[in-house]
Amino acid sequence: MSAFLTAVELTELFARKALSPLEHWLALEKHVEANEPKYQALYAYDPEAARAMAKASTERWTKGAPQGRLDGIPVTLKELIATEGQPVPLGTAATKLVPAVADAPAAARLREDGAVIFAKTTCPDYGMLSSGLSSFHPLSRNPWDVTQNPGGSSAGAAAAAAAGYGPVHVGTDIGGSVRLPAGWCGIFGFKPSHGRIPVDPYYVGRCAGPMTRTVADSALAMTALSRPDWRDGTSLPPEEIDWMDLDGTDVRGLRIGLMLEAGCGLETDPEIAAAVEAAARRFEAAGAIIVPVPGVLTREMLDGLDDFWRARFWGDMEKLDEASKAKILPYILDWAKGGDKVSGVAAARGFNQTIEMRKACGALFQQVDAVLSPTNPIISYPADWASPTNDPAKPFEHIAFTVPWNMSEQPASSINCGFSNGGMPIGLQIVAPRFADMEVLRLSKLYEDWRGPMTNWPA
Repeated sequence: MSAFLTAVELTELFARKALSPLEHWLALEKHVEANEPKYQALYAYDPEAARAMAKASTERWTKGAPQGRLDGIPVTLKELIATEGQPVPLGTAATKLVPAVADAPAAARLREDGAVIFAKTTCPDYGMLSSGLSSFHPLSRNPWDVTQNPGGSSAGAAAAAAAGYGPVHVGTDIGGSVRLPAGWCGIFGFKPSHGRIPVDPYYVGRCAGPMTRTVADSALAMTALSRPDWRDGTSLPPEEIDWMDLDGTDVRGLRIGLMLEAGCGLETDPEIAAAVEAAARRFEAAGAIIVPVPGVLTREMLDGLDDFWRARFWGDMEKLDEASKAKILPYILDWAKGGDKVSGVAAARGFNQTIEMRKACGALFQQVDAVLSPTNPIISYPADWASPTNDPAKPFEHIAFTVPWNMSEQPASSINCGFSNGGMPIGLQIVAPRFADMEVLRLSKLYEDWRGPMTNWPA
């Protein structure tokens, strides 16, 4: 039995009683344990609890009474997403390990559906790196090439998805942390409109999103994850959305912006630009109008965000004792210390640059209906680097294609659109207007159909 069965396939097999959740989990457990020493994607892995959940799910399916659409589906949650009774280290050895008192919204919704939550996934210190490097977790690696980085901060989630550790993984994204590792690991990552998936704790631009190997599996995950939760004051009101209505998209006459340069940050690798442009031509051949557009991000915006984030994180870190500070990944500590020199006025000006990003994104969508761009500007970087620059003085040069859509609260996805000459995945980002989550998923599914299924997964 393949570890790469999709969630959609599994639910069909469970319904026909051709496979039980317990049978599938027992086979998947062997696959995970055979591969995890190579990839180090998991935290709080609990196969015994997974067996019990899968057994209970099997009994429900046998009675023809599944608890929800994800009943029996193996899933993981990023370590930052609290699960009752387990500590939330925040990726750093500086955190005191205190068990969480309740499930965060994403965990609660998955449990309500009967999903088999078998592990958390790794992330870097405070979720503030696009890397699998952490002072608390072992070094997570990219399954396509273990010498290379999976990206982050949803590092373990992306690696787990690419390695076939079950079909559904949930990450978080404040500047690209779902989409960036999705691009570097060749999977599908979806950052919905802000508030579509409730999060707790809330922070400016922070979203949760599914990370899967197919578009349909992310859509299936959204049927549970999108249910509202009072703990997120920005949670969108209940809305009846048929998340599985993905087919039949007609792009004739659709104005699609093609953004090949982000406006600042790292330059786009020529191989990435060529792959993204080729994807755009597929939409053009189907009748879309491709409109070249410039990047929306400016150096002032990116530097202002850097000031704001440094001040925010140093405000938390400076309260730690010296022994705890010494446990933080040096790259992150060195970066955050810069917040000590950011005045209150400068921090406020930095925050104001998030508003400028929102305005720039809004202006662009007066001209186009959707945007295609690279997800990542570069092909890859070493597994033990903290970021693509590995320089705490230049920490966010790689997020220029992704972070604007967090601040504008627009839905965006990353889908594999090819491979480099060296065999590493290339991500295509698809963006739509605020609340047009289904438009992103449908455009992604359309491209996935043109591209065809991926059959060369590394594990």
